[in-house]
Amino acid sequence: MPEVSQFPVLHSRAATTQRNTSRPILLVGFQHQGNLGLGYLAATLRQHGYSVVICDVEAPPDQIVATAKRLDPMIIGFSLIFQFYILQYQRIIGMLREAGVQCHFTMGGHFPSLSHIRTLDMVPELDSVVRFEGEMTLLELADVIGNGQDWRTVPGIAYRTRDGVANTELRALVDDLDQLPYPDRNYEPETALGHKALPLLASRGCARTCSFCSIQTFYRTAPGKIVRTRKPACVVEEMRFLYLERGITIFLFQDDDFPLFGPVWRRWAADFVCELHRSGLSSRVVWKMNCRADSVDPEVFASLRDAGLYLVYMGLESGNEQGLKTLHKQVTVEQNIRAVQLLKQVGLLFEFGFMLFDPGSTLDSVRANLNFLRTILADGCAAAVFCRMLPYDGTPIKDELESAGRLKGTIVKPDYDFLDPRVTSLYHSLSSIVDVWGWIHGYRALSPQLNWVSNEIAIMERMCPGLSGLPDLKKTVRQITQASNEILFQVVEDLLNISTNGGTTAWTNAKLDRHRRQFLDQLLDSRNAFVSRHQNALLDSLRIDTTLNAIAEPAIA
Repeated sequence: MPEVSQFPVLHSRAATTQRNTSRPILLVGFQHQGNLGLGYLAATLRQHGYSVVICDVEAPPDQIVATAKRLDPMIIGFSLIFQFYILQYQRIIGMLREAGVQCHFTMGGHFPSLSHIRTLDMVPELDSVVRFEGEMTLLELADVIGNGQDWRTVPGIAYRTRDGVANTELRALVDDLDQLPYPDRNYEPETALGHKALPLLASRGCARTCSFCSIQTFYRTAPGKIVRTRKPACVVEEMRFLYLERGITIFLFQDDDFPLFGPVWRRWAADFVCELHRSGLSSRVVWKMNCRADSVDPEVFASLRDAGLYLVYMGLESGNEQGLKTLHKQVTVEQNIRAVQLLKQVGLLFEFGFMLFDPGSTLDSVRANLNFLRTILADGCAAAVFCRMLPYDGTPIKDELESAGRLKGTIVKPDYDFLDPRVTSLYHSLSSIVDVWGWIHGYRALSPQLNWVSNEIAIMERMCPGLSGLPDLKKTVRQITQASNEILFQVVEDLLNISTNGGTTAWTNAKLDRHRRQFLDQLLDSRNAFVSRHQNALLDSLRIDTTLNAIAEPAIA
């Protein structure tokens, strides 16, 4: 990891503050696939002399308690993005207090930032909430508490008073992301065929205003520029460092919307491509990113492909115009279809998010969504995935449902009624037949495993080209994916017809599970046999080319 002196501090006060760093800071959050939010917090604190320990919130609660008691930290910070896990955090925090841990408890993330009053009400053991981007707020909180000063003066927090909840002045979003140190990544990378993968950020913020997404509300509520991009050379330098120091060859960009849309961000992308080629990384690593359909351009994406891009995730969300309007996607069905076609034409793998149901769904809109999925997935290019839109706190659509009297359920399981009872019946029938956690969602489910093997094939095409039989494996996986998709589509279509015309279905959960197991067996048999035949070549592809050291470092202005 680079020395902290290579990074400027975020403002002059942080450089001159006298701080008491005798006690560590404990951070608790999800670590699956890496948590860059926690990583940036930890790195910023360490940059200023604090020792930091990170605990995975999915570790046994008694283990977290034991760690806290052993460390005697000055602060425990809890990172929570989605409200669905608030009860899990509530339990752990209660256990910590019951065990006698009396230090300052604070919580940050999307849900606490946007629903700070509800958070403090649900978790009375918390002392404060850090709102919005937390690097400087948590650092200042540690400085003030460590020096025995009044932490209630720190900008960017919320806390209880006798009269309710008070908010200090909101802290502006970090303007220059390149002033932040590289995030702490003190965990084992994920792997794909032995190639190591780590997450990365090129930007923060989202310029779009989708009604179902709390991300856009998060960045619009705090003062400051909504979207900020790092210098392309700085991003490539971090990739170069991770490649040489940790052997990372797969980079997973976690930007909410990778900077591509519009002339300014297109220039950014062009500079990024130039830096990748200049560094020598473009032929040694692969990377994935997230974008919207209206960002897909054949010339731009061909250049990104040639610089290592292999996988694009798009939030398509809906296949009918009314659904896209309800979700405020500001794209058309035609744009969604065109984006998929263009990615196929330039030879890029894609995955997508899709909401078969939304609060405005009708039987006709669900049928249109089904036809859309059949259109884009007819060739088995990706596994079918779909869900129902969930009304997150802090989103416009949740507020609309609440004002209309349609919001139901609890904070961890928010719900709503469809306007047409036939759609409600269709949704419940589909949920009872399709085990979404066995077929669509979850890492052991069929659709994710189909997509994972397609992922591996795309990586082999880039990192170990020329393997005999690879086109045949690709064809086999597409055939299995195509057949799997069609089973799901038949179930949805049959239930739609029943909802319209009446009748009963021959589909059962058990029948579908037999199909699922058959497809999964075919997939794994084909994949494992291929990998076994080519294991020596695949092992050879894992070698890191250290001659990259001899290539000029990116030109960071």
